[in-house]
Amino acid sequence: MRMGTLSRVQERVESKKNDFRYYDFSQTEIIALSAFFDLAQEFDGIEDFYSLCTAIPRAFFGLEARLYVIDPKTVELALVAKTEDDGPPLNSAPPPFIRPDELPYHTESASLVLTIHGKNFLIDQLPFKTTDNVLGLLEIYPDLSIDPHLELFFQKYANRIGFNFHNRFIVEKNIEHLKFIKSLVADIEHNVIVPNMVYKLFLRRLKGKIKKNIEIQQMLEEMDVDKACDRAHLDFTLAELMDVNHGLTEELENIEKHYRNMSLFLETLLRRSHFDQGKLTLRITPCNIRKDVVQPQIERFAEQFREMGIAIDDKFGGIPDEEIISVVDVGLVAQVYSNLFSNALKYTQEVVTAGGDKKKYIAYGREIIKDYFGPGKDAVKYNVFSTGQHIDPSEREKIFEEGYRGTNSVTRPGTGHGLAFVKNAVEIHGGEVGYEATQYGNNFYFIIPKDSSDKTGQ
Repeated sequence: MRMGTLSRVQERVESKKNDFRYYDFSQTEIIALSAFFDLAQEFDGIEDFYSLCTAIPRAFFGLEARLYVIDPKTVELALVAKTEDDGPPLNSAPPPFIRPDELPYHTESASLVLTIHGKNFLIDQLPFKTTDNVLGLLEIYPDLSIDPHLELFFQKYANRIGFNFHNRFIVEKNIEHLKFIKSLVADIEHNVIVPNMVYKLFLRRLKGKIKKNIEIQQMLEEMDVDKACDRAHLDFTLAELMDVNHGLTEELENIEKHYRNMSLFLETLLRRSHFDQGKLTLRITPCNIRKDVVQPQIERFAEQFREMGIAIDDKFGGIPDEEIISVVDVGLVAQVYSNLFSNALKYTQEVVTAGGDKKKYIAYGREIIKDYFGPGKDAVKYNVFSTGQHIDPSEREKIFEEGYRGTNSVTRPGTGHGLAFVKNAVEIHGGEVGYEATQYGNNFYFIIPKDSSDKTGQ
């Protein structure tokens, strides 16, 4: 340990010794603080900790207490714990006469109110914004018997509550952050690492065609073009060369398409704002979902669908392109379709139609739903359909849960993460996901506002 650090700590220890001499806490007050610190470490659950904060005043001083805390989602004060059964209900806002203040104060209803503050130097680490470093309020009542010395004790007690709050908020934030990173790693594996293996196929094909070109080059070098028989051989060789060059061009286009797709996915998943905020963040732009999102993903999966004998119905719902300009995060919605097409590739099965025909295909489409999100707030429903056996009714509510895999997936590779990603990506666009058992198969869909431009702040 550096001497400067030790010296600074020793100075703070001496200062704190003097503070406690000034406080002159009674034996009961000292035991109350000790009990609070011990039990604060014992209780992991936040609800238990809230109750502890109000239980100490009652157990040691016979006083009732109410605890109001900033709700991280609404950034508003809400009642989270109280010692009496009656009075305002939990989750209610404090009455108008109870508000944050720099100093403790007494209300007309005979209660003492103390403002709970966080740690100034760590305030920017909280998972929410707060005004004047306020985390909550502690209300003690009745305060008729509270002398100035006991009021000082409760002021210091409120400070200890604040420090514990702050630590717990940061711990919760870090836990959620780690969960998100774990989920993001699964996204990268699912949408980048596994699909990236197709590069091996492209490169193997490219290597084979280059080898063929070298053989053709050697044949040309050995050829005597003055002989009539070699003229025909030359024509054949040139035709072979044209065919190989055509194949090389196709493979180059495949690699370029795959590169563009992987670059889009990497940019989307490795976006710095995701890691800073501990959740997926939107970067939205106007786009034609059919051309900019769906078609590139169909091209990625087309060959795999052909290999599995799965036909593609690409009518896309019959809505003209000019009607479908949407404001979305292109990278995230592209991965939504990638996950849905990947699922369809694994689970599409052959069915027999009412007319006796055998069909095995996927289809994708869209429709506009008027006023779906309220008056004047239209929605667009996008879907991916695949033929096959319906998902069991008991499993339909669970298929979008993280890690859930249905009984029909036991023999197929997967982690149960793909549909959970779809749900997360759609919900941050202000939308929702769903499943429908339809004639001949299964329809997975997502519904988003026709204009998602107001979601930029999420």
